[in-house]
Amino acid sequence: MTPERFHQIVAAYGADARRWPEREREAAQAWARAHRVEADAVLSDAADLDAWLGVDHIEPPSLALQRRIIDAAPSRRRAARWRLWWSGAAVAGVGLIGGVAGALAVSFFVLTETAPVVHEPSYLTSSFGGTTTDWSGE
Repeated sequence: MTPERFHQIVAAYGADARRWPEREREAAQAWARAHRVEADAVLSDAADLDAWLGVDHIEPPSLALQRRIIDAAPSRRRAARWRLWWSGAAVAGVGLIGGVAGALAVSFFVLTETAPVVHEPSYLTSSFGGTTTDWSGE
């Protein structure tokens, strides 16, 4: 046990040896007996802090408070169903609108007997595909 490790144990776990790590407890107590003056100073400071922290006690919440909190909590099950219904309705609505738009476009071209405008092939290609104006011949 080194003095640094003893200081770390006391700073982390307090002056009460029962709270120290079990596998280091014997070594720390032996070091404290061998170095009584230094150990007493460190343990005295830690005991003051332990006493100050031990003054504040918080009572566990009463059953009535627990019931009020649980009763006031929103129901997750109802909200999840509502959101699921809306997301499903949105997907179905988008699909329905797309189908109606496609049917209208097809019926328009069939009834008017006009074909859609055909663009030149150079407008339909990208810079990564071969264009009709290839500059490699220069």
